[in-house]
Amino acid sequence: MDNLEKVEKIREKTGVTYEEAKKALEACDWDVLDAIVYLETLGKIDNPTGGSYKTSVDTSKEFKKAKADYEEKSKGNDFGDTMGRFGDWCSRTFEKLMQVKFTITKHDEEVMSVPSLVLIFALMLLPVTLPLAIVGLFFDFRYSFDGADTVSVNVNDALNKAGNVAEDVKAGFAESRKNKEDK
Repeated sequence: MDNLEKVEKIREKTGVTYEEAKKALEACDWDVLDAIVYLETLGKIDNPTGGSYKTSVDTSKEFKKAKADYEEKSKGNDFGDTMGRFGDWCSRTFEKLMQVKFTITKHDEEVMSVPSLVLIFALMLLPVTLPLAIVGLFFDFRYSFDGADTVSVNVNDALNKAGNVAEDVKAGFAESRKNKEDK
């Protein structure tokens, strides 16, 4: 930008005369911003009423796109949306817990089948539930989870192994008792 353009720019922005703009630029080594500040300190231009200058800026297409992308990504991050997503998760979890059944069998016959949510409540509210389930293993009860399409096979395998261990312990006691009776 040549000197004439700088003078014109300062004149447009501040409303001073050509002569005042030229003197300010000469005093500030032709730096436009310094010249505007210089004129302001001399009282040649009024301070802006809002506490700052406002210029019209032609924003680039890239900036507008970045701003739109940011605003799109920022949508849905308020407390209400977060609570809505949490509510949806709770609903899906509740539905899954109602679909997956906890089944109790004895000698391959079903004794009882309840939603796994009932099992969770029983474990939380009745402290004797787990010890009773363990004792039940020694009376040939077996436990499994059935129902929804993604019941973990590993859980059922672990429950089967627990049942097998209970049978082995029971057989060991029976054998030990038989050996004592034989003596």
